[in-house]
Amino acid sequence: MRRGLAVWSPFAELERIRREFDRLLEDVLPTTADREEVLAPPVDVYETDTEVVVKAELPGVKKEDIDITIKENTVQIRAERKEEREEKTENIHRIERFYGKIERVIPLPAEVKAEEAKAQYKDGVLEIRLPKVKVTREAKVQIS
Repeated sequence: MRRGLAVWSPFAELERIRREFDRLLEDVLPTTADREEVLAPPVDVYETDTEVVVKAELPGVKKEDIDITIKENTVQIRAERKEEREEKTENIHRIERFYGKIERVIPLPAEVKAEEAKAQYKDGVLEIRLPKVKVTREAKVQIS
């Protein structure tokens, strides 16, 4: 029996490791069919001297389908874009628009007065204005 040197292929080894890792993830995590997809809308967050402003894009969402919660210096936006179905006899060639749950938790850069927050929704953009808690920036300290 004649033996020669085995040729080691680093790329084949990396592929084997990738397959093992994918198998491990499939065992540990549920498949995408078991999970419900949730869209995280794009947001802008900025602050002025008196307030923090959060703007979120929610096109196609009705005002009554939006829920805003302010908790522990974060803003949670939940909404749902409902699919409008019509029975048509035409062939569908492409469906790219997202329908379903929308959710985003946004950390706030400053402490705010949650009970005084105001929100408005216009042209698919949700704007939330949160007044800041007044914090004195300067204090005299007596040396004892």
